[in-house]
Amino acid sequence: MNSEKQWYFLFSAWILSVISTGGSLFFSEVMHFPPCVLCWYQRIAMYPLVIILGAALFPLEMKVIRFASPLVLVGWLISLYHNLLYYHLIPESAAPCRQGISCTTVYIEWLGFVTIPLLSFMAFTLIGFIFFSLVKKHE
Repeated sequence: MNSEKQWYFLFSAWILSVISTGGSLFFSEVMHFPPCVLCWYQRIAMYPLVIILGAALFPLEMKVIRFASPLVLVGWLISLYHNLLYYHLIPESAAPCRQGISCTTVYIEWLGFVTIPLLSFMAFTLIGFIFFSLVKKHE
């Protein structure tokens, strides 16, 4: 894969991280939806990606995948766990949310199934898929 295509792939991952960060800030600061504990952990994994991936675009630095992948993997695992809790596939007693906002609080359900935890899961999944594609094409 040539460097121009690599740049566009990495730029796509950066755009996803920017949209995810902006969306989480919109939900908490504009819509006044307080984040639960798991949401905070997912934010901790997503927010640095905006800076890390953005910095790797100018000039293009493909080594960023090595440094950003652990954040994506941890965020993906937390969002997977959050979705399992949210959709009651594991009991709520397994949630780390003991005080404050419940990890299963329903704030939005677009189209009857798109929730905040699902949006996070999709963002981490897409960024991970982009990273995987870049690594496979780079070999």
